[in-house]
Amino acid sequence: MSLLCIALAGCTVGPDFARPDVPANADYSREKLTATAKADIDAGGAAQRLIAGMDIPGQWWTLFRSPALNALVEEALRANPDVTAAQAALRQANELVYADQASLFPSVSGNVQKAREKVSGVTSGIPESPILTVSSASLSVSYAPDVFGGTRRQIESTSAQAEYERFQLEATYLTLTSNVVNTAVSLASIRDQVAATEEIIRIQSGQLDLLQAQRRLGAIGDTDVLTQQTALAQTRASLPPLQKQLAQTRNQLMAYLGRFPNQDRDERFNLASLHLPEELPLSLPSAIVGQRPDVRSAQAQLHQASANIGVAVANQLPQFSITGSVGSTVASGTKLFSAGSGVWSLAGSITQPIFDAGALEHRKRAAVAAYDESAARYRGTVIGAFQDVANALRALEADADALNQQVVAERSAQANLDLVQAQFKLGAVAYINLLTAQQTYQNTVLARVKAQASRYSDTTALFQALGGGWWNRTDVDPATKGRPDRFGLPSWHEIMPANNKAAPADSARFD
Repeated sequence: MSLLCIALAGCTVGPDFARPDVPANADYSREKLTATAKADIDAGGAAQRLIAGMDIPGQWWTLFRSPALNALVEEALRANPDVTAAQAALRQANELVYADQASLFPSVSGNVQKAREKVSGVTSGIPESPILTVSSASLSVSYAPDVFGGTRRQIESTSAQAEYERFQLEATYLTLTSNVVNTAVSLASIRDQVAATEEIIRIQSGQLDLLQAQRRLGAIGDTDVLTQQTALAQTRASLPPLQKQLAQTRNQLMAYLGRFPNQDRDERFNLASLHLPEELPLSLPSAIVGQRPDVRSAQAQLHQASANIGVAVANQLPQFSITGSVGSTVASGTKLFSAGSGVWSLAGSITQPIFDAGALEHRKRAAVAAYDESAARYRGTVIGAFQDVANALRALEADADALNQQVVAERSAQANLDLVQAQFKLGAVAYINLLTAQQTYQNTVLARVKAQASRYSDTTALFQALGGGWWNRTDVDPATKGRPDRFGLPSWHEIMPANNKAAPADSARFD
């Protein structure tokens, strides 16, 4: 086999990696969701249609049609430390690939030396041996032929690590943009809740003034006034927690933007300034594994583990090296490279491990076990990706229905409050009925605001679950730009077997 490899100018031991395919029966859910319910409200009330196979914009957040939101996301991508760190990690990984690729080429070094020396009179037979000045200059070449492909497998391993870092960067982009959008939605929701609470306080304060006037006229007693004062105080007490939540959420946004808390420029959002996209992409199940950065990162780790098996196998086989040098060595009074001063050497060596107490074999087995571990983690990541999409779809459906019902409940509570207020002014109902109507309306307003925000967050979650359209980003290197690739796929059972167990260790070939 060794002679054959040499004759073929080298072979590559270990398994050849190919990305595992998606199981044919994998899908997001048993029921197909095509559209969500519509709520009779402007902000966040639109029905959303899901379009199978629709591509995802690289700047998906622009679909919310908020220039202020777009500016925040762009600032975060420029200034966030996590993005900077991920970019540096990718540069580091690429440099390591270049360093390993250099191993495929000969190394050349030069050496110049000048020394004064005196030899022993005993060994030379010259009692008064002279002091000599010895000068030398040489050029050395060394080369390790990659006969069994160990070096190529090492390059493959570091290249897979660089691919991992590339998709870690994409995952950082996706997580950051999603977090900025969700935080902006949270800010808008909290601001609307604060505004709703302040409006309720205004109404309750007016109601208290009315009750106090009625008490001065003797129409009512102290009980109704004290009850209204209690209700007003309780509503006012709900405002500081919202203000605290607003401040903490803004501080979180500052961190995403790479700012310190004191650098808050008070960018304001409310739900009315955000437009809910009415058409949403729904990627085909067969495409999801190529779109998700976390799946691609897990695939790169699996690729690296596969290449490391080849490295371990190659280390068990003979290692070849060739060295040569040419130069000149002269003593005192003679010029370098003069006639007769030339020296040269040429040597080849083969090193074969004979006994190492099984160390190399155990390292190979460890590499196989690492591959099995990566295969199991890849499978878990793929399952998690499908789960994320399924959860996002279910949330879109449920929260659209919830908002629809909350709008109905709020309007019913508003109508009931108006009716009870009119009846109370006429003395037709007791004050406790008015207080109950006020509290019901207050709760429905806040619940409606939260339901509106949920629809924006659900939309963000769907874009994130589908991979965020990184392949359509305008800042991607043209050399790597394009739709997620699909190539040379083995049968899925190697990575996701039907019995839900990890692929056996002997599922890969090592020759």
